Amino acid sequence: MGVAIRTAGEGDRELVVRLLDEAFQDDPVSSWVFPGEEYWRRTHHRLMAAFTDIVLAGGRIDVTEDGSACALWMSMPEEEHGSGEEDDGPAQLRQAVDPDNERVEQIGRLTAAIHPSGRAHEYLWMIGVAPQRQGEGLGTALITSVLDRCDREGLPAYLEASSERSRRLYERLGFSLTGEPLRLPDGPCMWPMWREPRPRLR
Repeated sequence: MGVAIRTAGEGDRELVVRLLDEAFQDDPVSSWVFPGEEYWRRTHHRLMAAFTDIVLAGGRIDVTEDGSACALWMSMPEEEHGSGEEDDGPAQLRQAVDPDNERVEQIGRLTAAIHPSGRAHEYLWMIGVAPQRQGEGLGTALITSVLDRCDREGLPAYLEASSERSRRLYERLGFSLTGEPLRLPDGPCMWPMWREPRPRLR
């Protein structure tokens, strides 16, 4: 039986924020941005809310019909980098989320610097599965629904894996490391990963 997936709307905002907040509670990159359990609990959800608002406004959020998982996607045009407005994004995010935490801005600048340009692609910004539902294939279902479209349309896809576990999942779905891993200052690695569209069987 397949996983029912729908496109989230504004009414799903709190659901998506909660899902992301719960799903990333043990994520090494989230723990680097917000070190310490109490600080993480007090602040992390603000970053997830900011990400959710950005993607609701300019991308697409897919959510399973039962509300147990979500994926945040942005369609990136062929030329995406280089405008001053984009350069201000990480600083604006820091001011909105946690002005005293330079790592909020730092991670935005570091990931933007390694993001591929020159080809239109689908960007998997984040994916979150409720902790009690992880391991059931919900994340795979959310991703493959978009990868199938990428294959039909001849579009590549890109993401940054934030853990060894997620990296292995993405490799099974056809992603491969592009360039060197990003090592966060005094922190964990992130793995930029790219997937070329697969030719469709006729």
